[in-house]
Amino acid sequence: EGFIDPSTGEIRRIPFEVMVDNDKESTPVYEETLEELGRSNEQPVLPFNAFGTMAMARSEFEPNSGSSQFFFLLRDSELTPTGSNLLDGRYAVFGYVTEGKDFLDGLKVGDVIESIRLVKGEENLVTNARPPTAAVEQEQVVAEE
Repeated sequence: EGFIDPSTGEIRRIPFEVMVDNDKESTPVYEETLEELGRSNEQPVLPFNAFGTMAMARSEFEPNSGSSQFFFLLRDSELTPTGSNLLDGRYAVFGYVTEGKDFLDGLKVGDVIESIRLVKGEENLVTNARPPTAAVEQEQVVAEE
Protein backbone atom coordinates (compact mmCIF):
# COMPACT_ATOMS: atom_id res chain seq x y z
CA GLU A 1 0.00 0.00 0.00
CA GLY A 2 0.98 3.63 0.04
CA PHE A 3 -0.06 7.15 -0.84
CA ILE A 4 -2.55 7.28 -3.71
CA ASP A 5 -1.68 10.15 -6.04
CA PRO A 6 -4.97 12.00 -6.63
CA SER A 7 -3.90 13.03 -10.14
CA THR A 8 -3.30 9.43 -11.31
CA GLY A 9 -5.23 7.28 -8.85
CA GLU A 10 -2.09 5.14 -8.53
CA ILE A 11 0.21 4.45 -5.61
CA ARG A 12 3.00 7.01 -5.61
CA ARG A 13 6.40 5.31 -5.62
CA ILE A 14 9.57 7.06 -4.53
CA PRO A 15 12.79 5.83 -6.16
CA PHE A 16 15.52 4.74 -3.75
CA GLU A 17 18.16 7.42 -3.13
CA VAL A 18 21.26 7.44 -0.93
CA MET A 19 24.27 9.75 -0.76
CA VAL A 20 27.65 8.11 -0.23
CA ASP A 21 29.97 9.79 2.27
CA ASN A 22 33.20 11.10 0.72
CA ASP A 23 31.87 10.54 -2.82
CA LYS A 24 34.00 12.76 -5.07
CA GLU A 25 31.09 13.46 -7.42
CA SER A 26 28.67 14.30 -4.57
CA THR A 27 25.79 12.78 -6.50
CA PRO A 28 23.19 10.47 -5.01
CA VAL A 29 22.92 6.82 -5.92
CA TYR A 30 19.46 6.07 -7.33
CA GLU A 31 17.43 2.88 -7.79
CA GLU A 32 20.03 0.40 -6.48
CA THR A 33 21.28 -0.24 -2.97
CA LEU A 34 24.98 0.10 -2.20
CA GLU A 35 25.01 -3.67 -1.71
CA GLU A 36 23.62 -4.25 -5.22
CA LEU A 37 26.28 -1.92 -6.63
CA GLY A 38 29.10 -3.77 -4.84
CA ARG A 39 29.71 -0.72 -2.65
CA SER A 40 28.50 -2.11 0.68
CA ASN A 41 31.80 -1.20 2.35
CA GLU A 42 31.12 2.51 1.67
CA GLN A 43 29.15 4.59 4.16
CA PRO A 44 26.09 6.69 3.41
CA VAL A 45 26.09 10.33 4.49
CA LEU A 46 23.18 9.53 6.83
CA PRO A 47 23.93 6.11 8.39
CA PHE A 48 21.80 3.92 10.65
CA ASN A 49 23.85 4.58 13.76
CA ALA A 50 21.59 6.40 16.19
CA PHE A 51 18.43 5.74 18.14
CA GLY A 52 15.68 7.64 16.34
CA THR A 53 17.08 7.28 12.81
CA MET A 54 14.13 7.75 10.42
CA ALA A 55 14.08 6.02 7.03
CA MET A 56 11.78 5.25 4.11
CA ALA A 57 10.06 1.87 4.39
CA ARG A 58 9.93 -0.31 1.29
CA SER A 59 9.60 -3.92 0.16
CA GLU A 60 12.65 -5.95 1.16
CA PHE A 61 13.79 -6.82 -2.36
CA GLU A 62 12.51 -3.78 -4.29
CA PRO A 63 14.47 -0.60 -3.50
CA ASN A 64 12.12 1.60 -5.55
CA SER A 65 8.95 0.57 -3.72
CA GLY A 66 8.93 3.34 -1.09
CA SER A 67 5.73 5.36 -0.84
CA SER A 68 4.38 7.03 2.28
CA GLN A 69 5.60 4.76 5.06
CA PHE A 70 8.70 5.23 7.16
CA PHE A 71 10.27 3.63 10.20
CA PHE A 72 12.50 4.53 13.15
CA LEU A 73 15.59 2.75 14.43
CA LEU A 74 14.87 1.86 18.05
CA ARG A 75 18.34 0.67 19.07
CA ASP A 76 21.19 2.48 20.77
CA SER A 77 24.06 3.56 18.54
CA GLU A 78 26.60 1.29 20.24
CA LEU A 79 24.52 -1.66 19.04
CA THR A 80 24.57 -0.41 15.45
CA PRO A 81 27.98 1.16 14.83
CA THR A 82 28.64 2.79 11.49
CA GLY A 83 30.25 0.30 9.14
CA SER A 84 28.65 -2.81 10.61
CA ASN A 85 24.96 -2.05 10.27
CA LEU A 86 23.23 -4.17 7.66
CA LEU A 87 20.70 -1.41 6.97
CA ASP A 88 23.35 1.13 5.86
CA GLY A 89 23.01 1.79 2.14
CA ARG A 90 19.98 -0.50 1.82
CA TYR A 91 17.35 1.94 3.08
CA ALA A 92 17.15 5.70 2.53
CA VAL A 93 17.65 7.60 5.79
CA PHE A 94 16.13 11.07 5.73
CA GLY A 95 16.37 12.25 9.29
CA TYR A 96 16.96 11.72 12.97
CA VAL A 97 14.74 12.40 15.97
CA THR A 98 16.78 14.89 18.00
CA GLU A 99 14.22 16.00 20.59
CA GLY A 100 11.31 14.25 22.27
CA LYS A 101 12.69 10.75 21.72
CA ASP A 102 10.47 9.40 24.51
CA PHE A 103 7.51 9.38 22.13
CA LEU A 104 9.17 6.61 20.07
CA ASP A 105 8.68 4.11 22.90
CA GLY A 106 4.93 4.65 22.68
CA LEU A 107 4.56 4.13 18.93
CA LYS A 108 2.78 1.00 17.72
CA VAL A 109 2.30 -0.61 14.31
CA GLY A 110 -0.70 1.02 12.69
CA ASP A 111 -0.40 4.39 14.43
CA VAL A 112 -1.43 7.19 12.07
CA ILE A 113 0.03 10.67 11.72
CA GLU A 114 -2.90 13.06 11.76
CA SER A 115 -0.88 16.17 11.01
CA ILE A 116 2.70 17.20 10.51
CA ARG A 117 4.46 20.54 10.46
CA LEU A 118 7.86 21.40 9.01
CA VAL A 119 9.68 23.58 11.52
CA LYS A 120 13.10 23.87 9.93
CA GLY A 121 14.92 23.14 6.66
CA GLU A 122 12.32 24.05 4.03
CA GLU A 123 15.06 25.81 2.06
CA ASN A 124 16.70 22.40 1.55
CA LEU A 125 13.62 20.81 -0.02
CA VAL A 126 14.16 19.89 -3.66
CA THR A 127 11.12 18.91 -5.69
CA ASN A 128 11.25 17.21 -9.06
CA ALA A 129 15.04 17.36 -8.96
CA ARG A 130 15.45 14.79 -11.70
CA PRO A 131 13.38 13.17 -14.43
CA PRO A 132 11.57 9.90 -13.71
CA THR A 133 13.76 6.82 -13.73
CA ALA A 134 13.34 4.05 -16.32
CA ALA A 135 11.64 1.88 -13.69
CA VAL A 136 9.16 4.63 -12.81
CA GLU A 137 8.47 5.35 -16.50
CA GLN A 138 7.82 1.63 -17.11
CA GLU A 139 5.46 1.55 -14.12
CA GLN A 140 3.58 4.54 -15.59
CA VAL A 141 3.29 2.84 -19.01
CA VAL A 142 1.92 -0.34 -17.43
CA ALA A 143 -0.56 1.70 -15.39
CA GLU A 144 -1.79 3.46 -18.54
CA GLU A 145 -2.39 0.17 -20.40
